[in-house]
Amino acid sequence: MKIVVLDGFAENPGDLSWEGLEALGELTVYDRTDPTDEGLILARIGDAEAVYTNKTPLCAAVIAAAPQLAFIGVLATGYNVVDTAAAAARGIPVCNVPAYGTGAVAQHTFALLLEICNQVGHHSTAVQAGRWAQSPDFCFWERPLMELAGKTMGIVGFGRIGQAVGRIARAFGMEVLATGSRPTPEGEAIARYVPLEELLARADVVSLHCPLFPGTARLIRRETIAQMKPGAILLNTGRGPLVDEQDLADALNAGRLYAAGLDVAVTEPLRADSPLLGAKNCFITPHIAWASRESRQRLMDIAVENLAAFTRGETVNAVNL
Repeated sequence: MKIVVLDGFAENPGDLSWEGLEALGELTVYDRTDPTDEGLILARIGDAEAVYTNKTPLCAAVIAAAPQLAFIGVLATGYNVVDTAAAAARGIPVCNVPAYGTGAVAQHTFALLLEICNQVGHHSTAVQAGRWAQSPDFCFWERPLMELAGKTMGIVGFGRIGQAVGRIARAFGMEVLATGSRPTPEGEAIARYVPLEELLARADVVSLHCPLFPGTARLIRRETIAQMKPGAILLNTGRGPLVDEQDLADALNAGRLYAAGLDVAVTEPLRADSPLLGAKNCFITPHIAWASRESRQRLMDIAVENLAAFTRGETVNAVNL
């Protein structure tokens, strides 16, 4: 079996091994493939039977022009880069990797929140610059510091990651509110389910963990920000398009929201003219919540097993069949 990985660098920049896929066939790995060059994508797929992608799009035309293609693996949970209907029409399973990064994303969500609350990075830089040594007091701080205990965390999207965030929030002494497609006993043990409008009005911290669908695009925009508690904090480690970036920047600059912690953007990499750059109290990391080594190793292991199962005549983690 010929196997091609179109854009493997994000998953494996060199600290993991591709040996699991190498054991299943003749493997070719490209670090990156220009997502706008359909001809290059087709040339690299060639006569491969199995293709893995992370962000390189596999549209209907590409799928139709790859006659040997029998399996599509996605090196991520989200699979919107693949025309799943076109693949299904040819009987090609599209297999993603669910649940590999739950702990990593929940941890990063709180890394952003704790940075907002404790300003560790700013004060460490200030100390290294000598400002503590010049202080007349035994301690000094240049930005407000905040406790989480007693505050309310509102979680939009209460699946695996949302519930993991909720458990951490409770450990910090926070009340947890949640909104999701349907309450579950596991979720009700962590949070109280409320309508979105109530969550926005009551939460001191709103954290987004819902999928990106037409109904959730621009979920956070001028109108919904107006429903939020004045001075609230917004966190987004889910999908960039859940947030209208101009409306968020306006709310931060006007002091309507206290701060935002973001790991995703509408366009990635973040545009050089993004309104979020320079916005007040806006903390941005470059889509790394998922990227711990442990998390990426789990992703690799599941991606390999998806194809191994296919070679045994089984279908695992298929999103379209």
